[in-house]
Formats: sequence, C-alpha cells, structure tokens
Amino acid sequence: MRHRQKGTILDRKKAPREMMLRNLAASVLMYEKVTTTEAKAKAVKPLVEKLITLSKKGDLSARRELISFLPQKLAVKKAMEVLGERYKDREGGYTRLIKLGNRQGDGAKTVQIQLV
Repeated sequence: MRHRQKGTILDRKKAPREMMLRNLAASVLMYEKVTTTEAKAKAVKPLVEKLITLSKKGDLSARRELISFLPQKLAVKKAMEVLGERYKDREGGYTRLIKLGNRQGDGAKTVQIQLV
C-alpha cells in the first residue's frame, strides 16, 4: 500500500532525481518554456511555483535560498530581477502545461511547461 507517499520516482535514485528536477526548474526559469515528458513536468511544476513565490520577496535571504537550490547563476538572476517583478501582483499559477502528443522514439507523452 502506498499511503501518504507523495511525489514520483521517475526511475532514478534520490540524488540524480533531485538534481534533474533542479536543472529542469532552472531551465524553465531561464527560457520560460521547456519541452519535456508529462511526468517530469508534473513533478517540476510545484518547484517552479515555489521558486517564483520565493523570488517575489526580493530580499537577500530569498536570493540565498535560490542560490542554494538552483545550480545556474543566470536562473537566480532572472528569477529575482525579471520574474519577481512580473508576478508581483499574481497570487499563484505561474506555469501551464500544454500537451504536445507522443514522442517519436519511445511514445512518451510530451508536454511544454511554460510560464504564464
């Protein structure tokens, strides 16, 4: 039974899975839209939402928290300067998933995760 078990494993061990999701979240923040599988997009969506909410604070502790989570410095800079200001008046729902169909090679469901 899987009572109270949240999150998806994505066929990876814990450390590689977390690093993959951190890199994917940084890519979404930098490029504002990324094409990936549906499972990965659903797993990274809450992370991106929390990072944008954190960047809306705009203070030094928020910047340090973003630096500790995101591996790319450009993602931190864009989140603090651009995205924090853009979504200042928005309460949540910063991302959307657009279904694109199945991938050619393995038939995986692909989606585009983008910032609203």
